[in-house]
Amino acid sequence: MLFKNTRERFGIVTIFIHWVMALLLIVLTIIGLYMVNIPISAQKLKLFGWHKELGLLALFLVMFRIVWRLGNILPSLDSLNIFERFAAKTVHWLFYVFMFAIPITGWIVTSSAGLPASFFGLFVLPNIVATNNDTLELFQMIHMWLSYGLIALFCAHVGAALKHHFINKDDILRRMLR
Repeated sequence: MLFKNTRERFGIVTIFIHWVMALLLIVLTIIGLYMVNIPISAQKLKLFGWHKELGLLALFLVMFRIVWRLGNILPSLDSLNIFERFAAKTVHWLFYVFMFAIPITGWIVTSSAGLPASFFGLFVLPNIVATNNDTLELFQMIHMWLSYGLIALFCAHVGAALKHHFINKDDILRRMLR
């Protein structure tokens, strides 16, 4: 099993971080969509805590992922037409933007609410903005719409992967599976 990427396949580190991030983002989305629609309760507060801690984990993982990506070659996209190559590169870079911006906006929401951003009780991140209700409302909205954008991007990504696997019958999806 390859540790690093080659021109033909993704390495095990890239594959592992891809699937961990996919699962983490799905869990964060489910928790986020559920928690905002239930009344204030101990359960809601617990879900908010999990959402913040998992969101910080996603932020740390995406920072690692970007560094790993920049230090590795990528499998070739030569089998794709120019439109598909452009779409693939655009979607992947948009994923990085969303995976970075969503936790940052969540951290701003937490800071502007005057609440601590704890990482599983191991440490507390400093507030990055002052407590401010206007900032809170603005960044709640930004956080929500970025999340909806990520959901749409995720659907396009999965749809493209399935199209390549079932219609084109090429190795695009298999390169991310071991």
